[in-house]
Amino acid sequence: MDEPEIKNLLLIGMDVTSLAKSAKRAGYNVCAADHFGDQDLRAVSDCSFSVIKQKEGCSCGRLSADFDVKALLEGAKKVSSIHPIDAILLATGLDDSPEVLRELPEIAPILGNPPETIRKARDRERFINELERLAVPAPETVVVDDLSEASRVSKETGFPIVVKPVKGFGGAGIRKAENLEELEQIFEKLHCPQQEMVIQEYILGIAASVSVISSRNECSALTLNEQLMGLSEFGQTEPFGYCGNIVPLPTSDKISSVCKELAERIVLHFELVGSNGVDFVISDDSVPYVIEVNPRFQGSLECVENVLGLNIVEAHVKACRRGLLPKVPNAISKFCTRLILFAPRRLVVPDLSRYTQVRDVPLPGVVIEKGEPICSIIAEEKDRVSSFRKAEDAAQRILSSLKPI
Repeated sequence: MDEPEIKNLLLIGMDVTSLAKSAKRAGYNVCAADHFGDQDLRAVSDCSFSVIKQKEGCSCGRLSADFDVKALLEGAKKVSSIHPIDAILLATGLDDSPEVLRELPEIAPILGNPPETIRKARDRERFINELERLAVPAPETVVVDDLSEASRVSKETGFPIVVKPVKGFGGAGIRKAENLEELEQIFEKLHCPQQEMVIQEYILGIAASVSVISSRNECSALTLNEQLMGLSEFGQTEPFGYCGNIVPLPTSDKISSVCKELAERIVLHFELVGSNGVDFVISDDSVPYVIEVNPRFQGSLECVENVLGLNIVEAHVKACRRGLLPKVPNAISKFCTRLILFAPRRLVVPDLSRYTQVRDVPLPGVVIEKGEPICSIIAEEKDRVSSFRKAEDAAQRILSSLKPI
């Protein structure tokens, strides 16, 4: 029996703008439940819900305090009551919320990884143990409940270490500790009771990711991507905070091949389907250490599409429903940067829609708090340096147009 046709997609996550545009180009009707509710998302959505109600003169709040996965779920239910939904696509923000993921199929089927598969892939200790069994390089990782346990683990692991919340996204709340005193300070500032924390061996190197498309039995690594992290010159206040990507990562063919092969092995081992990402740190001695897997669409989506000439949503649907993988070009002739710009101070945003390179466009006149995301900038060029410089120049023009409060 043929599967029912999919026409209406519900996209859910913290930020779904690039995913929505990809789905629209692929010919689908797009409904969305996201946190920000930016201009360009509304422009391509047939029906949408946002946690933040952007309004001239009003603050967009703080992501750390206001992001609420349960509010996203309720928003998805509201959207589905207004517009028919055939399938759901997952973006960032829900990976570590199994209770929400389990309720989504009551709205419509998730096209991609089922909730239990996501839960297993995001179980930190289980994931690292599986990598060890697969002989895949990974930093030593332990989940702890309190400072006492963290201190004991750090003595065994040795400093420096990375401390991060079990539930998190975008690099928020991640800190590096060089000694026991710094570890104690991190726990004093960031640790909440009943919240588990991850203690992880610190690997010095380049943050990277591999974008993958997979079916039940086959897997294709699309690109090796450079991750931009902790760029304080663009307003990011988190030392490991996600600031975008450059696609592809300029490195040797050998390192690229090793990373892609490892990513494919991991995705197949955890039985992931559709669009998925695997995060790495490539050490100074050129060893790729696997950090985690992102079992959903990634923030690098538009950049990957641009350099490959590929529609990721279309590829995802074909892989999930028909077991078909896209043909990946042997060579990439350009680079694409996505640079996320953060507010250097509390400010009012003008109309940024006049900038052709800007994505995730807030409504004119809204207030953005210091350290919160303003927008994303997309820039393509023939090499990595030119691509990043083009994005950087656009960021400086935007910053000069912003009005502090």
